[in-house]
Amino acid sequence: MTRLFSADRDTVNYPESGATARRPLPAGYNHLEYRVRIGHGRPDLETAGAAVTTLRAHRASGMRVATDREGPLLPGRRVEVAIGVGPLRVTAPCQVIWTAYEPDRVGFAYGTLKGHPECGEESFVVDMDADGGVWFTVTAFSRPGCWYTRLAGPAVPVLQRAYARLLGHTLRRLVRARPTPER
Repeated sequence: MTRLFSADRDTVNYPESGATARRPLPAGYNHLEYRVRIGHGRPDLETAGAAVTTLRAHRASGMRVATDREGPLLPGRRVEVAIGVGPLRVTAPCQVIWTAYEPDRVGFAYGTLKGHPECGEESFVVDMDADGGVWFTVTAFSRPGCWYTRLAGPAVPVLQRAYARLLGHTLRRLVRARPTPER
């Protein structure tokens, strides 16, 4: 996935950068909001938050992920997610737009770059409510960015929702597999 580092992908390919951190989401896009409970308590929040912000959740869900540098996700960092094999591989170059490393909320959003099959932004956030419930939320706005996503039409939002659900199941599995200290 060497295309990640291409100089012609310096800016996001949509004007509403950062909109997943605000409401309402911009008009003229398909919107996605998916929220699922994945655990309970601070250890589950920390496990899930680390899995999201290191892209482990994406990798564990079957995606190939490359980044332009190691370390924690920070705004400006490049990420490329790919699925498929050989000529059937679809790559999605993105840039991290915002991050949240807060006591009860951890996550990030990335925006699409030139060459991504969509135009828009997607956030992945783990938060803990007042009762200790740990939740995973995917928020996105997107529209077709190339001929094959335009051709796919209404199938694309269905696939995006399915991927959000897969990430939720993956995070729940990662949280449950977390080693617990002996008492």
